[in-house]
Amino acid sequence: MANIEKPNPNRYQRQMAFAAFGVKAQAALSAGRALVVGVGGLGTWTAELLARAGVGFLRLVDPDKVELANIHRQGLYDEADAVAGRLKVHAAAERIRRINSSVAVEAVAQRLGADNMDRLGGDVGVILDGTDNFQTRFVINDYAVKTGRAWIFAGVIGAEAQTMTILPPRTPCLRCIHDSPAPVCVEPTCRGAGVLGPAVAAVAAIQAMEAIKILSGRVEAVSPYLFKIDLWANSTQRIDVSVSAKGLDCPCCKQRRFEYLQEMKNPS
Repeated sequence: MANIEKPNPNRYQRQMAFAAFGVKAQAALSAGRALVVGVGGLGTWTAELLARAGVGFLRLVDPDKVELANIHRQGLYDEADAVAGRLKVHAAAERIRRINSSVAVEAVAQRLGADNMDRLGGDVGVILDGTDNFQTRFVINDYAVKTGRAWIFAGVIGAEAQTMTILPPRTPCLRCIHDSPAPVCVEPTCRGAGVLGPAVAAVAAIQAMEAIKILSGRVEAVSPYLFKIDLWANSTQRIDVSVSAKGLDCPCCKQRRFEYLQEMKNPS
């Protein structure tokens, strides 16, 4: 989808005034392309922040419909969307186009997996994790490491959230810190463990900031840490994953065994 209008530089005046960002970074961001996998709590807030910042293209991927139980933590949606049972990607894309008509938005009502990962992720500069399970995250991780593509992991349970930016081959990957996904029956989920909206929005803001750094060409500013926050306990942690992964023979980024992409129909 082509942009509806040429971006007005006055729109981004305040962020271009930030000395570390500037006009060149804004121009790069306006040409940037991002894939948001999952348009729930994390995905809606990151997509909205990127759209407001002026990213050129957003691809939103999610098969689910809006439910009333989503509204407390998922931006872009309202009660009318839930009553109508609208597909999340369609409701989110419509709202983003109203926020910033210069952003091209593609809505894909599918579940991301090994069979469509290359088609959905092959033409973007960064992949943002808005999922709720490690199986999908490991597909993304395999693909990102294999193709050298940046991606940003994030997760939230209760009031606790964590995020890590992965820049293959410069940084450790997700499997350096999580060897394998937990069985579905024991993996914590928002449905079972609960989740508070402010924790989702807080870590999504960090995700969006990291994506803005990457897409604007300011990769040197990307965080090298696994960052954890607990908004209920008022605590934060920064973990140097390069230290914990040192000497680790990771099956993905070291051995380059892409086990979660084995079912991919059209490998890159």
